[in-house]
Amino acid sequence: MLTRIYEQVKPILDSFLAGLIGLAMGAIIMAIWGYAPLDAYDALFTAIFGSFYGFSSTLARATPLILTGLTFAIGVRGGIFNIGAEGQVFMGALAAISVSLLSLPSGIHVLVAIIAGAMAGAIWSLPPSFLKITRGVHEVISTIMLNWVALYFGMYAVVEWLGDPQRAEKSISAATTSRLPIMVSGTSLTYALFVSLAFSLLIFFLLWRTTLGFELRVVGQNPAAANYAGIKENYSINSTFILGGLAAGVAGALQIIGHPPTYALYSDLSTVRNLGFDGIGVALIGRNHPIGVIFAAVFFAGLNVGARTMQITAGVPLEMVRIIQGVIIIALAAPELIELTNQLLPAVRNWINEVKTS
Repeated sequence: MLTRIYEQVKPILDSFLAGLIGLAMGAIIMAIWGYAPLDAYDALFTAIFGSFYGFSSTLARATPLILTGLTFAIGVRGGIFNIGAEGQVFMGALAAISVSLLSLPSGIHVLVAIIAGAMAGAIWSLPPSFLKITRGVHEVISTIMLNWVALYFGMYAVVEWLGDPQRAEKSISAATTSRLPIMVSGTSLTYALFVSLAFSLLIFFLLWRTTLGFELRVVGQNPAAANYAGIKENYSINSTFILGGLAAGVAGALQIIGHPPTYALYSDLSTVRNLGFDGIGVALIGRNHPIGVIFAAVFFAGLNVGARTMQITAGVPLEMVRIIQGVIIIALAAPELIELTNQLLPAVRNWINEVKTS
């Protein structure tokens, strides 16, 4: 009984210890360069939790990160390294804007925009899945390449098809009927947060309470055992990609219909850029668990929100702030990185042996 409780609590304890180590390392770096660590951290956490506005801004920033973190987390659980959340976010955002051209009632319009974004992200996840299943192309390569395709396609679409006639630097804004209501006046926090939380809980239920989720996790942990048990590996791979694409596509849609004041894409896609890559860090901090991803996204977002306050209040320059953020994130992600490395080592050894024998 105690052993089981320890196994369940151990990831939390590991992350907590890693966080303390990251904060300590950041404090040492700041002290070496002549800055006051206590003042800097006080400014950081005051910006996050010291005011309702700051905490609301943190939650708004965390909303899409929950979903892009889920994209990578779902992939890892299914034995896939899906680096394609960035491109899938782009496609989800484009779909949400395109839906704005339709004339629909308010509630229905919001739902259609979210579904359109989810479908666009899922569709964009299919080519890497197809290439892996039929040609053995590694998903890291294919998803990264498709990220670039999605980026330049999105930039072209914003300029040529979805451009705002009055403002050349951005797309048309999402229709008023497709926008999610603002939760806290004067902030960018909308009911998109509840969509992200609901999706995360849905993925948790799917992975740990359904046959499909069990099969995905078995394939991710031991493909040989899954094959022996009669689990269709190709079906699991395809399902893993689609679920991740759905999450990223919803993230892109929410950044359009639930992210005031722009409700639009800029021509360089800055409204949604880097959300997919930040999601990888969020997933690692959250130990690739749907519930852990929620808390990791809030923490990750808080670091970004508190960066400006560290500059203004504690006098820490932006470059130093970024270094401290990086150290903390690496420390928090280290336990999961070590675990993933241990899982990959046997596969790497088998591959090397196959090369030597051939």
